[in-house]
Amino acid sequence: MSERNKALVRRWFEECDRAKGPVEEVCTPGFTAYHPDTPPMDLATFRRATSVMFAAIPDLRHTVEDLIAEGSKVAGRVSIRGTHQGELMGISPTGRQIEVSGVVFARIEGDKVAEYWGGAHKLGVMKQIGASPVAPP
Repeated sequence: MSERNKALVRRWFEECDRAKGPVEEVCTPGFTAYHPDTPPMDLATFRRATSVMFAAIPDLRHTVEDLIAEGSKVAGRVSIRGTHQGELMGISPTGRQIEVSGVVFARIEGDKVAEYWGGAHKLGVMKQIGASPVAPP
């Protein structure tokens, strides 16, 4: 069960990158996403929210670094990489590469993701595109 659930989470990120957002094929009908500073989102709302990031960073890719599974839950560490090519939070494209890490949790029902909690290092993204008082490294 644990390995199957970890494989599903890997597939979830692969499909998300391919489709530029989460897809119905790997989510339950009652899918809910939770991100810091936002109310819970259904699949359609989460898709709209992630489309902003994919529009600004069209080559965005998730790399699953670590996954741990127990029962119906999977926790992991994910890296996000891409090139800032579109407006992001009011910042014009810079052409800069971004790379940040994030922590994710998923609850699995059957062979689909029912709930997703994620949080990437937004300040890290802002620093890397020059939108923070602290200059990129």
